[in-house]
Amino acid sequence: MAQLIDGKKISADIKEELRLEVETLKEKGISVCLAVIQVGTDPASCVYVRNKTRACAYIGIESKSYDLPENTTEEELENLIEQLNHDQSVNGILVQLPLPKHMDEDRIINLIHPAKDVYGFHPINVGRLWTGEDGFLYCTPAVIIQLLKRSHIPLEGKNCVIVGRSNIVGKPMAALLLRENATVTIAHSKTENLKELTKQADLLIVAVRKPKFITADYVKEGAIVIDVGMHRNEENKLCGDVDFEDVKPHTSAITPVPGGVGPMTIAMLMENCVKTVRK
Repeated sequence: MAQLIDGKKISADIKEELRLEVETLKEKGISVCLAVIQVGTDPASCVYVRNKTRACAYIGIESKSYDLPENTTEEELENLIEQLNHDQSVNGILVQLPLPKHMDEDRIINLIHPAKDVYGFHPINVGRLWTGEDGFLYCTPAVIIQLLKRSHIPLEGKNCVIVGRSNIVGKPMAALLLRENATVTIAHSKTENLKELTKQADLLIVAVRKPKFITADYVKEGAIVIDVGMHRNEENKLCGDVDFEDVKPHTSAITPVPGGVGPMTIAMLMENCVKTVRK
C-alpha cells in the first residue's frame, strides 16, 4: 500500500518547532517581523495573505500588512520596499504575487534586499541556491525536500524526473535534488517520449499546471510521486496535476491534493522568516 505523504501533519510539526524557537528567541530579546505587501484585492491573494498572517500569529512572528489599492503606482510600491529594506525592525519582506499588470514583477522582486527576501526570488538568492551557498530557498522546492526527508524517504542515488521547468518549481527543485546527491532530469513541453522518461523515475515530481495530466501509464511501479498542481475539477473539487486515484496503487509514496505540498508552503515561508535572525 502506498505511503500517503501527509503535508498537513508535517506542516503542523514545523510550525510547532518554529513556535518554540521563536519563544526562546524572545526570551533573549530577539524578535522576528515579516512585512507583507499586497496590491489590489485578488481573491486568491487575499486568502494566502490571511493564512500567512494567521501562521505568524501562531508562531509568534510579528506581521506588518500593507494593503495597497489596485491603482498604486510602481514608484509608490518601490518607495515602500525601499523603506522596509532600511527598517531594522523588519526581518523579512514579501510582495504577494501576482501584481497588477501595470507593474514589472521582476523589477519589484529585485528591489527587495536579498537578506530580507524570504521567498527566495531575488537573483542573488537564486545564485546562492545553485552554488550551494547559504541563502533563502524557494518555498515550494524546499517544501518537497522537507516532505521527503520527514517521511524518511532517502534521495541519494535516486533517479529523479521533474516534469515542468518553471523558475519557481522545476529549476530550483533540480538544484536542491542535486544537493541531495540525486540524479536529476527536467522534462518539459518540448520533451520527446515523456512517458518513457517518467517511467524510469524513482521519484517523479509534477508541476505542469494541467489537471490530472499524469496517469498510471506515466509512472514506474513503486515510484514516489510528488504533485505540485492545484486545480478545480468539473465538480469544483480540488485536484492536482496527477490523477491521484489512477496513480496511487502503483506508487510506494504519494502526496494527495489537497493535503500534500499546499499546506507546507506557508510553513517553509515561516522557516525562512526565522532563518533571518538565526545568524
